[in-house]
Amino acid sequence: MTSWTTPTDLRTQVQRLWDQGVLLRAQLHGEPLFPLALRLKRPDTKALAERFDEVRQWIRQLQAGAGHYQLDWQTINHRQLGRNQVPAGAHLDSLDAALAMLGKRREAERFAQLCRQTLAGFPELHDWLTRHPLRALEQAEHWSKVMAVLDWFRAHPHSGLYLRQLDIAGVDSKFIEQRRGLLGELLDRVLQAEALDAEARGVRGFSRRYGLRDKPLLVRLRILDPRLYINGLSDLSAPVEQIAQLELDLERVFVTENETNALAFPAHERALVILGQGYALERLGEIPWLHRQPLHYWGDIDTHGFAILDRLRAHLPQAKSLLMDRDTLLEHQVLWGQEPADKRCSANLGRLTNAEQMLYRELRDDHLGERLRLEQEHVRFGWLQQALDSLPV
Repeated sequence: MTSWTTPTDLRTQVQRLWDQGVLLRAQLHGEPLFPLALRLKRPDTKALAERFDEVRQWIRQLQAGAGHYQLDWQTINHRQLGRNQVPAGAHLDSLDAALAMLGKRREAERFAQLCRQTLAGFPELHDWLTRHPLRALEQAEHWSKVMAVLDWFRAHPHSGLYLRQLDIAGVDSKFIEQRRGLLGELLDRVLQAEALDAEARGVRGFSRRYGLRDKPLLVRLRILDPRLYINGLSDLSAPVEQIAQLELDLERVFVTENETNALAFPAHERALVILGQGYALERLGEIPWLHRQPLHYWGDIDTHGFAILDRLRAHLPQAKSLLMDRDTLLEHQVLWGQEPADKRCSANLGRLTNAEQMLYRELRDDHLGERLRLEQEHVRFGWLQQALDSLPV
């Protein structure tokens, strides 16, 4: 076996250009890509003398594969073999030759048609098409629908409709939901800045970012004092805007991210517990009466738990930690576990107290053990009750 370039190797080089979007980009952008030289590893002088039959077979193989690619020849005067023509390189004369070599002419024409359609209505997408030609080509069958969606959003900024309510011919809400990532990239380029909610990002923020009404964020809470039940109800889930209207005679609020802990939280006079999971935690600051209450956050004792506490204080600065201290950690040593590596926080958290900061750094720097954590559900309820009893009245 030799390491000399074969017709298959040449095709692989051109295929790589297709896979990288280079050929489609050249078609769109008018890049001076051709003639395009291909890499050709060829026999050296020693091989010509010692393996001449193999060299002739290699030459015949390259000639047989030629047609789409062209060979560049070099005349070699060999002391023993005389004058011989040997391939010195290979090249493609044109984009059409490259496409024909790969059997991609139809796809390229489809992409060209897609670009004409797109740029006629959205010239600002030229740069995106240049950067992502294969992504566009993957959606070619549905591209007319993609354009219809862009048209609708451009004509209806800040519509305030639910996604299900959009009336776009031939397009249903599932089509948009399945392509929110792609549509988001395109809408960011098509819409004016004032039509976007800059604080909403990613797939989860699609509706808010582009002026749609998002499904209401529900906040779940348990009232811990039977005297404060609302028509006998103690466990409530409601949009944050409605929770903000509650008027309860409270003196304390607890927040936890663990649902089991929220459900099993002990009775406590004039108090309630909020299940503050994910994005709901960010919205708690919109509830006016939370700013007027002593508030306690109970989370895992690990770097992620302290990062959540730090984030909560950005919205509710008066929040105090509950059972996130060294005494609680050491009391439950037999229940220690390991924090998932992808959840760990290594940032500097500027809203922690001195004691919290010291414990956070010990956990972050693995001073107490590798990726040490104590999950909140492992804390004994007797220990919890003791902590609750010692809270100032």
